[in-house]
Amino acid sequence: MLTTLRRIVLAFGQEPELGNALQNLVAQVKTAMATECCSVYLADYEREHFLLTASDGLAKASLGQVTIGFSEGLVGLVGQREEPINIADAQHHPRFKHAPEVKEDDFNAFLGTPIIHQRRVLGILSVQQKQARQFNENEEAFLVTLAAQLAIAIANAETTGILSRNKNQQNRHYVQGVPASPGLAIGNFYISYPKAQLSSVSLTKVEQVATQTKMFQHAVLKTKRDLSQMSERMQGAIPEDALDIFEMYKHILESASLGDEIVEKISFGWNAESALKLVIDQYVIQFESVEDPYIRERSTDIKDLGNRVLFHLQEEEASREQVPKNMILVATDVTASLLAEYQHKGLKAIVSLSGSTNSHAVILARALGIPAIMAVGNIGLANFKYKQAIIDGYSGEIFLSPDAALLGEYQHLVREEGELQELIKAVIDLPAITKDGKSIELLLNAGLSAEFDSSMKNGAVGIGLYRTEIPFMERNCFPSEHEQVNLYHTVLRSFPRQPVVMRTLDVGGDKALPYFPINEDNPFLGWRGIRITLDHPEIFLVQVRAMLKANIGIGNLEIMLPMISGVTEVDDAVRLVNQAYFEVCNESDTPVSKPKIGIMLEVPSVIFQLEELAKKVDFFSVGSNDLTQYLLAVDRNNSRVAPLYDSYHPAVLRALNQIAEQAQLFLIELSLCGELASEPGGALLLLAMGYDKLSMNTHNIPKVKWVLRHIDYKQAQLILSHCLMLTTAKQVHNYLNEQLELLGLGGFVRAGK
Repeated sequence: MLTTLRRIVLAFGQEPELGNALQNLVAQVKTAMATECCSVYLADYEREHFLLTASDGLAKASLGQVTIGFSEGLVGLVGQREEPINIADAQHHPRFKHAPEVKEDDFNAFLGTPIIHQRRVLGILSVQQKQARQFNENEEAFLVTLAAQLAIAIANAETTGILSRNKNQQNRHYVQGVPASPGLAIGNFYISYPKAQLSSVSLTKVEQVATQTKMFQHAVLKTKRDLSQMSERMQGAIPEDALDIFEMYKHILESASLGDEIVEKISFGWNAESALKLVIDQYVIQFESVEDPYIRERSTDIKDLGNRVLFHLQEEEASREQVPKNMILVATDVTASLLAEYQHKGLKAIVSLSGSTNSHAVILARALGIPAIMAVGNIGLANFKYKQAIIDGYSGEIFLSPDAALLGEYQHLVREEGELQELIKAVIDLPAITKDGKSIELLLNAGLSAEFDSSMKNGAVGIGLYRTEIPFMERNCFPSEHEQVNLYHTVLRSFPRQPVVMRTLDVGGDKALPYFPINEDNPFLGWRGIRITLDHPEIFLVQVRAMLKANIGIGNLEIMLPMISGVTEVDDAVRLVNQAYFEVCNESDTPVSKPKIGIMLEVPSVIFQLEELAKKVDFFSVGSNDLTQYLLAVDRNNSRVAPLYDSYHPAVLRALNQIAEQAQLFLIELSLCGELASEPGGALLLLAMGYDKLSMNTHNIPKVKWVLRHIDYKQAQLILSHCLMLTTAKQVHNYLNEQLELLGLGGFVRAGK
């Protein structure tokens, strides 16, 4: 069963045309289940019906013609109930809909199962038989399993179809993603390809047959050279017979059949990457269909070889391509390092097929004021190639090849955004104080770059979070105490009379040091933050000593401990800070200031120990990004569950409000340094809760300051009290946006002024 399933799914993914793929699918399922009819109906949500798209057993003339309403027939019943329906005598079922044109009068047995992707019914897969009987449990399990595996492939094909069909109307096509960093951009796509994987190749046709053939031949030569070099390097290190794998790879490459088949596909108009994928996938299907386990395992070798050739093909393609003006960077997964690589090359926006709204790439994009859209879906990267686009970072919409009217509309909105930014500049040097006199401190999140420029202040009155891990991540070994002293001194003297909060080394999770690898099944719940530095006091002590030495003569240092989950960790960390302090005092002829010590509230357990913790430290700082992640049990970097991650979730807002109430009760200073603080609606709610300080990226400080200076504190409290009574994050978002519009501040949550 498993082999048959794998073969059917692989064959479906290998066929470039959706119609042909579905038609081949129903034929294979009909044979595999030894039934007399198999059909696929695809959902059309605009017309609210299922369209008979492919069938082996129903009348061919009915394909693409017959429709069944969402609330009609047995097919509609499967869609409504979102579960398999197994009926022995379908003709006499009250929901049976007679459609003479499909010629199914002879069929009695019916088994249908929904094809569901991300809670959305994409279609119905059904089988029918003349004999009036119920399909058995194994048959039902087979069809359900197949539908589940096909869901992603059909969703991918469906999205790709939206991008490519009807070229005459292409100017109005758009793709929907998750809005991650606000703003508008108009530009041209530039694709950053991932590490070569045939599975990520989008099938594309071109006209330059000779060029594509030459590229393929060059890639094969380079791959053969690589294999020879690998074999030479391994010579003497492993037994001679083990080296045969490299010879086998070279033999496959030199095989006339493989090369000729790929060249033939190129001659039919497929580009070299597509031709390679089509042929390799076909060989993989053949190998995996064989019963012999040794031969079946060779499919892995074929895939590996295909990926090696693909690497050199993409290398050649990249060398030919120039970075366009007004670049929109698109990649399977836009990382912080990828964004940093292109930010100085005319980067206007980023689009990521995967990822979430609180990845480090998005945090960096917000800091740079670059619009970002994430989790666009399984769309082949090639579908974006050579296209002009409009990026709406407020709504998550990507308009492809827009017409003049739409382009003009967004150019007007871009001008309005520019005018709004000019207005905001007027408040940069003014205090963050509401119209009725309530003040709050706006601080800077710094450290995304190893270099600190005092021009980054943008009206901030200090640094609320300096991420010390960035300099650690950019080296090939732990930085020395002397190196750290010089770096921290530069940062501290940039705000000589204002607080600078330095967070001790916070690595682990999705922040790795290349020279200190941490391999864990669940890194976000593992060895990270204070847990690492307490286990390695030699690292912690050197860093704290460096901070203390850098602070001599300045006196504005505050130290913050990350990932605290209980009182014991605070006791242990404070003891080490005191040890470092006495060591530096003994070594220095100049008085050494003893800094305030605070903790990050990001692990939910600390919410229930605030009274005990308040007696041991000088301040609290909420890390709302991780607190949201842990409260909602959502990995913020996992695109499958990313929509569940939302700092406006009522549970998160109530937790933040409870922390603020407790901090006021215990008279301890409270700040927040997550992304929530940098959003107008979030800043408004945090002000109303009673947070003393908000720390955010430099780009958002003037914007948040403008919003706070144009509201009343009492009005913010009324908005907060209503939000705390709402039951879903969507209700909170809608209500906040509505209130900002009423206050004349809608330009901060949507396009335009």
